[in-house]
Amino acid sequence: MDAVYREESMTNNKISVLLVDDHQVVRAGFRMLLSTQPFIGEIMDVDRGELVAQEYERVQPDVVVMDLSMPGIGGLETIRRLHKQDANAVVLVYSIHDEAIYVERALQAGASGYVSKNSAAEVLAEAVKSVAEGKRYIEEKLLPEVDDVRFVDVEHYREVVDLLSPREFDVFCRLARGNTAHEVAAEMHLGYKTVANYNTQIKAKLKVNTAAELANIAVVLGIIKP
Repeated sequence: MDAVYREESMTNNKISVLLVDDHQVVRAGFRMLLSTQPFIGEIMDVDRGELVAQEYERVQPDVVVMDLSMPGIGGLETIRRLHKQDANAVVLVYSIHDEAIYVERALQAGASGYVSKNSAAEVLAEAVKSVAEGKRYIEEKLLPEVDDVRFVDVEHYREVVDLLSPREFDVFCRLARGNTAHEVAAEMHLGYKTVANYNTQIKAKLKVNTAAELANIAVVLGIIKP
């Protein structure tokens, strides 16, 4: 969507929203929450990342509200593909993950904002309005404290994890949580051999040999709780 067109649309109309979440109940809750806001207009939804490109082209929403943990290509890869399709696409991540590494990865993929699903309803509404106006919105509690020990002496791990592609990062997170390759394959709708290859590539990039080492890196970065 052309940036000038979006700005004019925002001036004259309410904000149109495309919701992306694989849980129907969650999408229904988002709809109810956002529909109470006077500045929100039409609300559309899809249940997985693979449908976003086509639906985005069809409805031309002002803001895409995106979950990260979805079967298939997942949220991060969806954001990346959407930004390749339209560099002006406005994506607000609304995720259960409140760790800084997820915020960083979402912004790197092209998201304009990030809000935790544990936040108050008015925070989501405020975030939608802000990113629609061209601002970046990161929920305050998700910003790291300058003296937070998690952000000290972990630069090496951050640099290594940044080498992972969005798909590799999704596989890495699942393996680090203790999921088997078969479980990851089923959850992400991938073949077992594909996940096994990702597993090998990830360990090679991170220079580790075991799932325990993957878990340790994920804990240090705050991706999973120890």
